[in-house]
Amino acid sequence: MLRRSARVLRTLEEACVRARAAPSTAIPNLPACASSSPSPSHRGAPPSGTFEPAAVDASFASGPLMFHARHHRGESLLGGDFNAETITVTFVDKDGEEEVVEAQVGKNLLEIAHMNDIELEGACEGSLACSTCHVIIEEEDQFDLLEELMEPTDDENDMLDLAFGLTETSRLGCQVVCCHEIDGLRVRIPSATRNMAVDGFVPKPH
Repeated sequence: MLRRSARVLRTLEEACVRARAAPSTAIPNLPACASSSPSPSHRGAPPSGTFEPAAVDASFASGPLMFHARHHRGESLLGGDFNAETITVTFVDKDGEEEVVEAQVGKNLLEIAHMNDIELEGACEGSLACSTCHVIIEEEDQFDLLEELMEPTDDENDMLDLAFGLTETSRLGCQVVCCHEIDGLRVRIPSATRNMAVDGFVPKPH
């Protein structure tokens, strides 16, 4: 009985020796569990492994827009001047149809018409070499104000003498520059134009 116990004890000791001598089996690295408390080096940050959406600045979301840009019809949004001051100008075509536009201060009526796809010729491109941008100021008091603000030059008067359908309140659109004083201006576009260089005195319908 004692010998059997001794053999069992020796067998156990040998097994322990073999176990200590055998190389340990490598355990694969497992992903670290998300920490339930913030890292000391990132106090105030959300715990690792969690997602927290960025806070939205309420003052930005609910506040007024920083700027408001008016987009003129026929004008590129990128090409327009967002900070330009505007006045109101009404164009009346040969059929009596009216179009009210916002005209940028500092631009002339010919430019404003083209920016808004209004049919007003400008054969000489504003160089005072034709009368194709001839317009008629509808109200006499507005015409008188224009005369005070920007009196027509001799060159403009010379070109107006060639204009088709000349009236007492006629001006060349390229010579009328928009300003605050003429806000609400109404201009009529004649039913035809005359360009000596191009048309040979033959009225050209719009």
